[in-house]
Amino acid sequence: MSDLFRKLLAEREAAPVSLTPQIGIVTLHFQLYGVADLKAKRKAFTPMKAIWGREPDLAVAETGDFEALDSAVWSVVAIGGTSQQLTARLDQVEKAIEQRIDAPVLDVHRELL
Repeated sequence: MSDLFRKLLAEREAAPVSLTPQIGIVTLHFQLYGVADLKAKRKAFTPMKAIWGREPDLAVAETGDFEALDSAVWSVVAIGGTSQQLTARLDQVEKAIEQRIDAPVLDVHRELL
């Protein structure tokens, strides 16, 4: 290695390394109308897994009211670098879900871990 390269390596500032990612969970409670059976309920929420389940920083799952035909509870887990980035990402996903899913949202619960 040249002396100039060694000098440049010695002078550079080490970037802070964060080994602990931030995790955020948003849980959405939906009200359903006109759902005749569980198959129709699953079909109404197909975009949840099809769209947001493919994102590399998200995990999506139905987390409650599994057998209920009038409601559904879905959770989205996101992973990110900082809590601000994570909050912005969860805001973005929540708004997109509310626009895309044809069911009113009754309650939203957020948690940052």
